[in-house]
Amino acid sequence: MIKHQEQVKKWKLATEKSMQRFPERKERFETSSKFEVSRLYGADREDYDIEKLGLPGEYPYTRGIQPTMYRARYWTMRQYAGFGSAEETNKRFRYLLKQGQTGLSVAFDLPTQIGYDSDHSMSKGEVGKVGVAIDSLEDMEALLREIPLDQVSTSMTINAPASVLLAMYIVVAEKQGISPEKISGTIQNDILKEYIARGTYIFPPKPSMRLITDIFAYCKEQVPKWNTISISGYHIREAGANAVQELAFTIANGKAYVDAAIEAGLNIDDFAPRLAFFFNAHNQFFEEVAKFRAARRIWAKLMKDTYGAQNPKSWQLRFHTQTGGSTLTAQQPDNNIVRVTLQALAAVMGGTQSLHTNSRDEALALPTEDSARIALRTQQIIAHESGVADTVDPLAGSYYVEHLTDHMEEEVGKYLEKIESLGGAVAAVEQGYMQREIHHTAYETQKAIEKGEEIIVGMNSFTLENEVRPELLRVDPTLGEKQKEKLTKLRNTRDQNRASARLEALRQGAKGTENLMPLIVDCVRDYCTIGEICGILREEFGEYAGV
Repeated sequence: MIKHQEQVKKWKLATEKSMQRFPERKERFETSSKFEVSRLYGADREDYDIEKLGLPGEYPYTRGIQPTMYRARYWTMRQYAGFGSAEETNKRFRYLLKQGQTGLSVAFDLPTQIGYDSDHSMSKGEVGKVGVAIDSLEDMEALLREIPLDQVSTSMTINAPASVLLAMYIVVAEKQGISPEKISGTIQNDILKEYIARGTYIFPPKPSMRLITDIFAYCKEQVPKWNTISISGYHIREAGANAVQELAFTIANGKAYVDAAIEAGLNIDDFAPRLAFFFNAHNQFFEEVAKFRAARRIWAKLMKDTYGAQNPKSWQLRFHTQTGGSTLTAQQPDNNIVRVTLQALAAVMGGTQSLHTNSRDEALALPTEDSARIALRTQQIIAHESGVADTVDPLAGSYYVEHLTDHMEEEVGKYLEKIESLGGAVAAVEQGYMQREIHHTAYETQKAIEKGEEIIVGMNSFTLENEVRPELLRVDPTLGEKQKEKLTKLRNTRDQNRASARLEALRQGAKGTENLMPLIVDCVRDYCTIGEICGILREEFGEYAGV
């Protein structure tokens, strides 16, 4: 007990010191009845398990990675957006920033995600449909026009061609007069979950892992504030996994990236602090909170005890959350506002660093401006009107939540042991293990819904006979032709000799072992297109055909 008290006293002193740099939002937090709200509850109790729970901002980070959490600063409100042309998406970005959004998140169309230009035969009918079409630096310049990149952090949901989109972002910043070390953001860059769940892969695992570790090494030297990977459970959950599987497979993938970076010669404390995670938030409120708490503890133990990382920042699991797209219903879409609110609240109570709230109409189409505003307002109401952000980890000590947190950790541990026995995450992917586990869970869930054993309000219960379809966002059907015209003009006006020389240098680099990021940045700077760059890499690396 004496040691426990000393740790708490030491934490309080350290917290007061950190508040000199990061002061809290108010001098005094209180309820509507004027009851004072303390920064932390439970740690002074004799039965407080300090080994398991730790203290906020301290190992094993069960209660959060910052000592004051949202009392100092709210989570980043980062709404995912992207549709049609770069110009249209730029307008939506600037609208959301004016509405109080605090970070950008870019959705790319399918051709961009798999490294094809808009004029490729594979792109027909898909240009600008599920995200913004980005073919070249010219499009990225239009996407980010009038957005100060040294003041706004940007997340880009891009994987196989992540190196190319990051290179474009870096060059746009340079054109704004902003050096790479001043920009901040995240690229998803998580190819393993593409093989497992999402499907927008291009290259086989080995060269894909090379590109990822090249990005790690390049950003350490050139773009130090950039999160080089967002290890994603989100899409694993969307494919049908349950909460345990989402967390277990994500952690297993994280281990694989750490192993690949170490094998490439990187020191763990040089890259681990810039690793980030991306989780889903579903409707089972308490399980989701427990999942987030367990995730921090599991990762901290792995990094400290298994990998021997020395820097405490390497032990911290920082994560973005998006509410569950697969939980949204096309029927009675206004019900989705309630679902999203529950899920967003679970993310906040679980200690997320940033959050996207889905819009009510996303089961039907890309969100309208009104729907996107309501989704953002949901976060703002939770932050400013609910009081849940006024104390750190408010559900700690709940018998139920602590039981779920412990049980989550145990069950995830069993999956990690199984994956390790198969040779690690890459081998497990190649053997189809994680895919089969997800498919089985998804099948059982769908059967329960169809039998009415699992109630989905408005879909298989509490239905309406006549529903009024809401007004939906429609993407310009002529966009594909417009993008083709832009590409033709670009190729006719750029310095073709320089572009060809840059692409040939990339080819030679791909044949060898040098870091490809500087070569890709050079290609982008001379207006080589994403299709041309990925085309060279396709020729040298081959394409992955799946399991």
